Amino acid sequence: MSGAIVILGVFVADTAYRAERAPRMGETIMGSSFKLGPGGKGSNQAVAAARLGADVAFLTRLGDDPFADMALKTWSDAGVKPLVTQDPESYTGAAYIFVEETSGDNAIIVCPGAAASIAPSDVEARAQEIGNASVFMTQLEQPMDAAHRALAIAREGGGATILNPAPAADLADGMLDLCDYVTPNETEAEGITGLPVASLDEARKAADALVASGAGAAIVTLGERGALFHTPDRSVHVPAFDAGAVVETTGAGDAFNGGFAAALADGTDPLDAVRFGCATAAISVTRPGTAPSMPSRPEVERLLEDA
Repeated sequence: MSGAIVILGVFVADTAYRAERAPRMGETIMGSSFKLGPGGKGSNQAVAAARLGADVAFLTRLGDDPFADMALKTWSDAGVKPLVTQDPESYTGAAYIFVEETSGDNAIIVCPGAAASIAPSDVEARAQEIGNASVFMTQLEQPMDAAHRALAIAREGGGATILNPAPAADLADGMLDLCDYVTPNETEAEGITGLPVASLDEARKAADALVASGAGAAIVTLGERGALFHTPDRSVHVPAFDAGAVVETTGAGDAFNGGFAAALADGTDPLDAVRFGCATAAISVTRPGTAPSMPSRPEVERLLEDA
């Protein structure tokens, strides 16, 4: 039976603009489309894991506004349990997302709003849920001291701990010691370690540095090249899956992390969980949006079987 997953993170309303290119400073250009939808790394990861059938709770702060209503409906539809404090004096987070029409690549600005005030006290108020989780995951969109405290509580409870270090930042001393898995993309791995990550060999060196700094395993996601699973004992490149033409890459990392967490909660071997995460991400990029692009378990299992 699948164990429970608790995710600490941020919800933001994604305002996504598609155009041939980004505007220069002071320039106005015409876009081809606009879409408003649910986002935020932690929220996306929670939706991804829940759509895969996992038992997921999401810990965050929201405002008391229409974007908060969007968040609560998104989680209800996906089956995510909200562990939420609402702050009427603040606002629910929002993100500007530019999507390049020709490639599907993106650039993002995030304003976390009420979630920027998530504190260790919020985490300690949910210590029972975090400590009892089979898998705990967090990122760096909310304050780092809250993430650090949550990882410590999860480690004390004996669950698997995952840090998705996004956006890249200097990590607090001892934080990686609390992480069974750290899951940066190439840019984040370079930002944290100071090492270039342009090739698979360079990714291995950066992963080595993360493991040497305390992480149990480093999983460097490599976009269209898949992912690198790296521990002190083994280093395995997992190629990407081909699920069809790429439409948008915005939620790919969140899809991977949600899929990886869901598989771990099922008791799957970590390397196979990486494959499951890669398959989840491969399907997500064939669809527009972030949370709405997350696939179901039967879709992921079919892709794995076909491969």
